[in-house]
Amino acid sequence: MPKTWFITGASRGFGREWTIAALERGDTVAATARDPQTLDDLVARFGDAVLPIRLDVTDRDAVFAAVARAHEHFGGLDVVVNNAGYGQFGMVEEVSEAEARAQFDTNVFGALFVTQAALPYLRAQGSGHVLQVSSIGGISAFPNIGVYNASKWALEALSQSLAAEVAGFGVKVTIIEPGAYSTDWGGASAKHAAPDPAYDTFREQAAEQRRARAGNPGDPVATREAVLRIVDAEDPPLRVFFGDGPLAIATRDYESRLATWREWEPVSVAAHGSPA
Repeated sequence: MPKTWFITGASRGFGREWTIAALERGDTVAATARDPQTLDDLVARFGDAVLPIRLDVTDRDAVFAAVARAHEHFGGLDVVVNNAGYGQFGMVEEVSEAEARAQFDTNVFGALFVTQAALPYLRAQGSGHVLQVSSIGGISAFPNIGVYNASKWALEALSQSLAAEVAGFGVKVTIIEPGAYSTDWGGASAKHAAPDPAYDTFREQAAEQRRARAGNPGDPVATREAVLRIVDAEDPPLRVFFGDGPLAIATRDYESRLATWREWEPVSVAAHGSPA
């Protein structure tokens, strides 16, 4: 059966690729972007199957209006994709309050607003699938993008709780955790804090580490088939990596965490105290 999608950040990157994937197989898509003219070529190609909507996901009222418009226009919603987001570069000390708040407003609150707006429709119909676009940086963390990592960790926790809350209504949640891809995440769409010279030496080290992690970026087009397999799965995963590389990073990270927790377990147990 054809599905109806609501996709944020559909003008570029994963959002655009998944919009095309859905439309090419005959689904309908409410595609949102800050500038809907960036979607003109998709409207010309797919006609009424795509509904372009101007949307800034940090505007809660606009989000609710956009989701309601999409539901009314297509008569339902099946897949909700929270893809809108960007990367904030800068050491933790360098990032300003305004930059940190803006990062969370888009990456966390934007996804929260869209999810809250869509859930009444999904619960009422007893089905639906929410896709949250996180990152390998949502389960691990790297220097010079600490605030970005923090926003994705927040999204991961929010989404895991959400999955438990809505399972009884027939609504599914999947957190997609991409590794490095050939998108403009680290380019035109990224924001950079004013550098503090005290970190100049370490900044070069962090850049070298990032080049090593992202030296073989994935092809965003290749994610089209992957995302369709997920939304068509009878039992989709709560979490799934996209790309060749995230699993190795996660394995090293979690093995290190477990080793440290085990080493300090006597202290942990002692901290529990004696039974009352």
